Amino acid sequence: MLTVEGLTKRFGGFTAVNEVSFAVEPGEILGLIGPNGSGKSTIFNLLSGALAPNAGSIRFEGREIAGQAPHRIINLGIGRTFQIPRPFRRLSLLENVVLAGFFGQGRASRRRAFESAERVGLSADPAATVDGLGAAALKKLELAKALATDPKLLLADESLSGLDEQEMDQAALMLHRICKDLGITIIWVEHIMGVLMRVVDRVMVLDHGEKIAEGSPGQVAADPRVIEVYLGTQSGAAGAVAAGRP
Repeated sequence: MLTVEGLTKRFGGFTAVNEVSFAVEPGEILGLIGPNGSGKSTIFNLLSGALAPNAGSIRFEGREIAGQAPHRIINLGIGRTFQIPRPFRRLSLLENVVLAGFFGQGRASRRRAFESAERVGLSADPAATVDGLGAAALKKLELAKALATDPKLLLADESLSGLDEQEMDQAALMLHRICKDLGITIIWVEHIMGVLMRVVDRVMVLDHGEKIAEGSPGQVAADPRVIEVYLGTQSGAAGAVAAGRP
């Protein structure tokens, strides 16, 4: 479905992503992890069209999309969520979802917005507002907006941040169901690795803009390079990966 080869992004003299290559198969969940500043967000911005690469290829369903405008990439079937939700406060909850759907594959409708809201457990009441939504509900709204674009590939950006343990488990299960029930392929960037490792099919690890490991959750958790990176940057993180806990 997605093939990335030699992806590189520089900001002046700083190389944020350096010759990263990977592929994503239809129907799988790929976890993308790494310390802060490792290049995860830059890769999402390159895949979604927010940034153009300096070098490399991004092919989606056989079509080169590197450097295309975000609305064209959404039209092709790549949707995304954002780590920090910023809903339109003057619009209702449902209107926020409808608006997102207009940037999708040409099938935006209130009915699809209703279905997307209900799919993630949000109220589809036309009068419901976004005021007072907590962290978990805002994350659900991000997912509903992304689903309203009718994606084939979903880029999920830190869907667990700001949630408590029960909410994290529920959000992870929701992503799993979106993939398996709707057939939507997912690339999931996350810092809460213990939860991610229980859900994803494969994991790719970045460090300083380079891919240092890729494989099954078990293979990555046992990789000495991954353990060294996380022991050096996030106390206890490597142990959490190996133990499969947040």
